[in-house]
Amino acid sequence: MKAGVAAGLAAGVAALGATAAQAANDPYADPEKPALPPSDMKLDLPRTALVVTDPQIDFLSPKGVTWGVVGKSVEKQGTVANIGRLFKAAKTAGVTVAVSPHYYYPTDKGWQFEGALEKLMHKIGMFDRKGPYRLEGFEGSGADFMPEYKPYILDNKTIVTSPHKVYGPQQNDLVLQLRKKRVDQVILAGMSANLCVESHLRELLEQGFEVAVVRDATAAAMLPEGDGYLAALTNFRYIANAVWTTEETIKRLAGKA
Repeated sequence: MKAGVAAGLAAGVAALGATAAQAANDPYADPEKPALPPSDMKLDLPRTALVVTDPQIDFLSPKGVTWGVVGKSVEKQGTVANIGRLFKAAKTAGVTVAVSPHYYYPTDKGWQFEGALEKLMHKIGMFDRKGPYRLEGFEGSGADFMPEYKPYILDNKTIVTSPHKVYGPQQNDLVLQLRKKRVDQVILAGMSANLCVESHLRELLEQGFEVAVVRDATAAAMLPEGDGYLAALTNFRYIANAVWTTEETIKRLAGKA
């Protein structure tokens, strides 16, 4: 019995050593020998929606106010191009497409308490708009959608929800819109990985949706406090129904996987 326990411990130590070596080469690489069960999620397109959080200039463009902390991650993942590819594939497949944007109005600046990132977002003017019924200064601002996504978003078919205000969709109409479309499978992408994407993932799971996260169609801030993308990727693996690449997702939308 002792020999068996020792052998098990030795195998565990060896596996940890291999994982550490792998992480040193690429901290985002999938484990060579996963401990968690593999995904068995299969898309049923009439029940499927692509949901993209915050496809906006402030997150995804060098002109945006967060580029200094998210730009490296966005470029490494190819996030901008990959979100565009997902929009195109979803439209071709004819599935529901929804965007959950983030806007701040002047009244939001009167909040009496905030978390660390909320404080920062308000300080730097992230997602700022003049008001819920005012569009002056909106076109091309940090709150606006990335120009290359507008043909997909502004086609009068894409659901553009009311804004979420912190990170999750609890305060907007995303779940209502998806339920009214009889959607219960979600392909989730957008910005940013450990904030709005992860918060949308958690809420949608709690609401009974089956959710696949597209790992290279998101990105996150890299700060002394930690790498937001790495933190999110760990949780995606733990709690999502599936974690796919953009390429895998496109094949599934086309019925080729």
